[in-house]
Amino acid sequence: MNRYSLWKYTLIAATLVLGLLYTLPNFYGEAPAVQISAGKATTRIEPALAGQIEQTLKAAALPYKSVSYEAVGQQHSVRVRVGDTETQLKVQDAVNKLLNPVANDPQYAVALNLLSNTPAWLESLRAQPMYLGLDLRGGVHFLLQVDLQAAVVKRLDVLATDVREQLRNKKIRHGGVAKVANGLEVRFRDEESLNRAKTLLRDTLPDLSYDERGGNGEFTLVGSFTPQAKQRTLDFALKQNMTTLHNRINELGVAEPIIQQQGADRIVVQLPGIQDVASALRVLGRTATLEVRMVDSSPEAESALLADQVPLGLERFTERGGRPLLVKKEVILTGENFTDAQAGFDNQSQEPAVHLKLDAKGARIFKEVTAQNVGKRMAILLIEKGRGEIITAPVIRTEIGGGQVQISGQMDVVEANETALLIRAGSLAAPMEVIEQRLIGPSLGKENITKGFNSTLYGFIAIAVFMIGYYMLFGAFSVAALAANVLLLIALLSLLQATLTLPGIAAIALTLGMAIDANVLINERIREELRHGNSPQAAITAGYERAWATILDSNITTLIAGLALLIFGSGAVRGFAVVHCLGILTSMFSSVMVSRALVNLWYGRRKKLASLAIGQVWKPSH
Repeated sequence: MNRYSLWKYTLIAATLVLGLLYTLPNFYGEAPAVQISAGKATTRIEPALAGQIEQTLKAAALPYKSVSYEAVGQQHSVRVRVGDTETQLKVQDAVNKLLNPVANDPQYAVALNLLSNTPAWLESLRAQPMYLGLDLRGGVHFLLQVDLQAAVVKRLDVLATDVREQLRNKKIRHGGVAKVANGLEVRFRDEESLNRAKTLLRDTLPDLSYDERGGNGEFTLVGSFTPQAKQRTLDFALKQNMTTLHNRINELGVAEPIIQQQGADRIVVQLPGIQDVASALRVLGRTATLEVRMVDSSPEAESALLADQVPLGLERFTERGGRPLLVKKEVILTGENFTDAQAGFDNQSQEPAVHLKLDAKGARIFKEVTAQNVGKRMAILLIEKGRGEIITAPVIRTEIGGGQVQISGQMDVVEANETALLIRAGSLAAPMEVIEQRLIGPSLGKENITKGFNSTLYGFIAIAVFMIGYYMLFGAFSVAALAANVLLLIALLSLLQATLTLPGIAAIALTLGMAIDANVLINERIREELRHGNSPQAAITAGYERAWATILDSNITTLIAGLALLIFGSGAVRGFAVVHCLGILTSMFSSVMVSRALVNLWYGRRKKLASLAIGQVWKPSH
């Protein structure tokens, strides 16, 4: 009657073994490390760099555990594991001297970090510890103020150029386009030109609302931002800045960074595990801009390069391969003219390529320049802190119109993705300023972990004492199921690589109470069946079957509340909700299936069972 089939026992045992395997990495702790990543967008991390760093550490007699090159997607880095924090600082200084000889122009970000000590055999099974949030692991916290008014001014500059282009194309004469507060002002010599321009601009540039102003023989058209267009510009600037911050933080290799909007014009950035504020600020504060210029490949320029000279009107830059080029100072396009960049393939040669989209002004300029310079090279440069580096310098094969541009030749798929990323998010849409920064040390995070662990442990012990004292052997079965629930919950968090925060630990403690509640319902239902005179075996069967509907209903209603917190909450609330929802799912499995398996193993084979060790059963008096 109370026996599970073999496949059920096998399923439960396999689930618990897998849970144990994926929980183990959380007990190995973390080791101090130094992480080397790209300090500039055009700096590339190669596997050979790990060998150079290893030789430097050996020459300086600095002990280390390992030096490894890692490439995850587009994130490339070299990580040096060490034994203690004192050695960590010495290794950082040595690597900084090797890779960044010019302190004011660092090519690499050398940051302090913490890495997992998980053994290789567990990593081969993709078993990794949970990510820990800022409050548990320590790290840095920044509050950034975005200058949204600068984004509006930038947008007005673009619109002013578009207005001039539209009027020129339709041959409407005007007296100049000037920027005014939140709008543009266009002067005309007669009313007819003003009316023609007003009709044209309303159709072609709907982001502005147009009003006429006149008097004393002057005819002026004033275009002001519509509320919808202005809000769209502000939202785009904030969203683009957050996207750019995500891309920059990826270079630091931070696990589960928190980047979220706060208020109308502020962004919160939290980087767990990073203890080097200077490196984080250097990456976040980059103000890279893109420029497109022509390369001078004339014989005179080649001779000047061989003589190590730079003629007037030219500048010297270096390609990724290390070859120097002379580039004209005249800027053809800037990053503001690119609206999108995506990696892809050339339709004819099937080589990796980057597909670009330009705005109206950029498309017109690009068409004119490419028509006049077929066969010549065009350089795309990234300008950072006054220094420029060439991302790519393709040859112009034909006139390119329509605002669709393709860059191809001598690049692989990874480089095409990197180039598209740099063009798409190489610069900020609006300037930002760090108005608050905090460093949360690992000692404080360790203290939070200790307190959270102790509170959960003491709660578990208190529940175990009560259950065993009140329900005897069935209480011990309930406690074993509760332990399996905690094991599966931690394994699931590790498997999903979820971020555990202090509210998440509170959710684990809450899950203990909710999980044991199901076993209380089952045990009381079995007691009730015994009071009604049912046999022990029949009481076990009826107790589990009839309590299941109540357990399911209560857990579903709680799960709905948890999902609402997960969908509509943010920050610490979401951290609580994730653990809460997963805990409900694991508790339904452990409190019913695991506890029933233990009861069946103990009582299932006894045909003549006189009583159950389930505590005092109060029978009604007759």
